Amino acid sequence: MITLHNVSKFYGKQDVLKEVNLHVSPGERLGLVGPNGAGKSTLLGLMLGTVEPDSGEVFKAKNLRLGYLPQELLSLSGQTVLELAMETGDSLPQVEAELDEVHQLLGKVRDEAELEELLARQGQLQSQFEQLGGYDLEARASRVLAGLGFDQERLNRDVGELSGGWLMRAALARLLLSAPDLILLDEPTNHLDLESLLWLEGYLVTNPAALLLVSHDRVFLDKVATRIVELDAGQIFSYGGNYSHYEEQRERRREAQRAAFESQQERVRQIEDFVARNRTRKDRAKQVQGRLKMLEKMERVTLPAEDQAIKLDLPPCEPSAKVVVEMLGLEFGYGAKTLYRDLSLVLRKGDRLALLGRNGEGKSTLLRLLSGQVKPRKGRRLVGGRVKMGVFSQHTMEDLNPENTALSELGSVAGLMAQGQQRTILGAFLFKGDDVFKKVKVLSGGERARLVLAKLLIQKPNFLLMDEPTNHLDIASRKVLEEALGQYDGTLVLISHDRHLINAIANQVAYVHAGKVTLLPGNYDDFERLWKQGLDAEAGKAKPAAPSPAPAPQPKAPPKPVDSEAASGPKSADQKRAEAQARQERYQRLKPLKSKVAKLEAQVEEATVELDKLVAEMVDPAAFADGVRWTKLTKAHAKAKDAVEKLTAKWEKAALELEELESGD
Repeated sequence: MITLHNVSKFYGKQDVLKEVNLHVSPGERLGLVGPNGAGKSTLLGLMLGTVEPDSGEVFKAKNLRLGYLPQELLSLSGQTVLELAMETGDSLPQVEAELDEVHQLLGKVRDEAELEELLARQGQLQSQFEQLGGYDLEARASRVLAGLGFDQERLNRDVGELSGGWLMRAALARLLLSAPDLILLDEPTNHLDLESLLWLEGYLVTNPAALLLVSHDRVFLDKVATRIVELDAGQIFSYGGNYSHYEEQRERRREAQRAAFESQQERVRQIEDFVARNRTRKDRAKQVQGRLKMLEKMERVTLPAEDQAIKLDLPPCEPSAKVVVEMLGLEFGYGAKTLYRDLSLVLRKGDRLALLGRNGEGKSTLLRLLSGQVKPRKGRRLVGGRVKMGVFSQHTMEDLNPENTALSELGSVAGLMAQGQQRTILGAFLFKGDDVFKKVKVLSGGERARLVLAKLLIQKPNFLLMDEPTNHLDIASRKVLEEALGQYDGTLVLISHDRHLINAIANQVAYVHAGKVTLLPGNYDDFERLWKQGLDAEAGKAKPAAPSPAPAPQPKAPPKPVDSEAASGPKSADQKRAEAQARQERYQRLKPLKSKVAKLEAQVEEATVELDKLVAEMVDPAAFADGVRWTKLTKAHAKAKDAVEKLTAKWEKAALELEELESGD
């Protein structure tokens, strides 16, 4: 689909890409990784044609349709969210116009060869028309937007009223609906909540288009990518498999590179020693010159560019009281809308709580209630003794002094800490060498986030509240955050869509939905495995039935195909007999397969009902409190889940076989 051949690109004296080669095949899903500044955006620009290579060539397949979602969008207005999503470019009208033209030609042509060519083209165009959503574009747009978190009310809002995150989601929906051959996504997960992120994962995995994805979300890359492309010091390294497999393969490559470097260094030492010992001997002059030329021509192996190591030694924070914060009968809302009513919640020393739930359910509001940044209408918030609070949010990043250097900004809260120790802490947060003297106003979003984290942690709060701290952070920086929070010995409340971080840090989750907060033990994987299905089912029962949507307007149908028999003359008796026999054979193949699919479908349904019963029982807090009962339930749940997965796999295989057989004739 697209090939980069010996491509180089430099900016000033910096070689961003050095004679790199990359090939993207149909259906591949590539994860593009590397530290900020490694050249990922440059590589995307080369593929899009917005960046020209300084040497080498970029080859694209003829009529290749590219879909691109940048990190930032221009503001838009004057159309609804649904209209924006349905704005899939000029391809749909063009296909429809050509279909109409082919339809008219089919009524006139009499030449058999030309007729066959037109019929083949008509089939291609009809397939493309269907793929682009010509029959059901509005319905598909509504489904995609719903998957990305848009409710019915938001669909008809002007896009000019949307925040940057929601506008990015609408643009993502438009891109997905435009049916490109190759999708280029630059950090698409930054503006998604976990529900929408999970939906996008499923969509990309089942979408037939090729994908090049820039992301720092390791779990997302694990779920979606089939190949990882790493940018490292101007070079491209390609690894088959997902992100976890890439990490294993990369370490093996680096070990081999270190061994090759050490072997070559030993060879260089031997040659240099020979030259030093024999430089003055006339009878060895020829050998000495030969060795010197050998050194000149030797292609030197370099040591691998190591991940920037983190060495944190955080001082312990002062212990707080056993109860850190207690909220009793709180009511809170905005204007006439009540978000929480009769909310009670206790946070105890050592809790590491992750807040989960859809955007708009009130996670950030709950965090601000816990911190005291907003006041409830009713109820009380009680704070325990010796509690020292620290808050990380986008607002705290904006509070940095733009004229300060990174070092002086850290020094503003460092007290009597020696400057050498301050520089060591900044180094642990990836500010190396002269980076500490960069002014805040020139720092990237990721650098500002790391600086705020460093400032927070050296103040030694024993109660830390964090709202999406991984936004703008690359993978190396996320590892810094995990390392820092892993050492942190205080109480933590975290909002994040980074499942890797939640799994590494949380010992409790709070599911926020419809004004209720449900506390559950464990991390994100535990929540997904044990609790989520039951909570969603319970929420569905409690939710009032939604009114039936108004019938969608019928999309314009494409021109009807010309009947091939009418165009080419009546069929012979032998032809009709052959077709009848083929239909009979097809029926005989379909009948047992349809029966098999129906039987498996019933078995999947039965197994799913059993799994749902177990999940409903596990959601009961009394079950968790009873150790013996809980052990039995978890074993039964694992067995039931395995049965559902195996039966579903069999059903999918049989259903796919049936679908292929039905569409084969």
